[in-house]
Amino acid sequence: MPIDPAFLDELARLEASLRHRTDSRRQGEQQSPNVGEGLTFSDYRRYTPGDDVRLVDWRVYARTDEYFIKQYEAERDLTVHVLLDASASMDFGDGDANKFEYGSRLALAFAYFAAAGHDSFRFATFGDDAERLDRGGSTRGELLGLLDSLNGTDPGGRTDFVAALDAYARTIRSRSLVVVVSDFLEDPDEIGDGLAAFGRSDVLLVHVVAPAERDPDVVGDAVFEDPETGSTHRSYFAGSTAAAYRDRLAAHVDDVAARARTLRAEHVVVDTDTDFFDAFAEVWTRREDRWRAGQRVPQR
Repeated sequence: MPIDPAFLDELARLEASLRHRTDSRRQGEQQSPNVGEGLTFSDYRRYTPGDDVRLVDWRVYARTDEYFIKQYEAERDLTVHVLLDASASMDFGDGDANKFEYGSRLALAFAYFAAAGHDSFRFATFGDDAERLDRGGSTRGELLGLLDSLNGTDPGGRTDFVAALDAYARTIRSRSLVVVVSDFLEDPDEIGDGLAAFGRSDVLLVHVVAPAERDPDVVGDAVFEDPETGSTHRSYFAGSTAAAYRDRLAAHVDDVAARARTLRAEHVVVDTDTDFFDAFAEVWTRREDRWRAGQRVPQR
């Protein structure tokens, strides 16, 4: 069913609630994770070859025997790139559990939260290539336009992670977070090759899975069709065959997660039968916690 514009008002309430929770935990106003050589100290990160040695905190080195770089708060200039899979396999699942509808809501939420945090966002759908949907703004009006565009999108065609993501990656010019929302029903090696195009960008994979995928409501002789290729496969689906299917799906999800770890990307699985706002809040909070944990200096 179409996404109602009131969805943006619900996101506003969720954003305010999560911001209040975050502010309470930090006991102060949220600081931008974008840091540079500014005037206000922000946090630390581990030294990597090529860093300016003048930024090494030698007092921390004396305490920990490890090199850490001082970071300073700078202007927020993070760009959040949201890429939503619009291939045929995403058009699966009933009602609110439909993968494309659920994924569209997730994608819009990331764009909304970027704008609420005074960051820019870019938004595209992808299949065998990437199609930019935004017009370069990061406003409520832009979000309403994206909502209308997504309501008018019929998922179709195949996913080519290498071609689509490589083409989009060439458009990235600044410090970025790349959020890829997809069912990732492709060869894990192809997925990994496509994600590698984002280089040093921060990447988050949001892996949507429909309940009917995990446990198909099928018993006995059945014909399964690949929605992207049209190919069919006849099988007697019960007992050991059903168990083997579930094992293969779980193994595939694990393989995608492994490719993400290799590329230092984050991978989260979201079931489309989960309450949307609970699911997004958990993903967003995990991401915030992960960033803060990565900035802490260990004590010895």
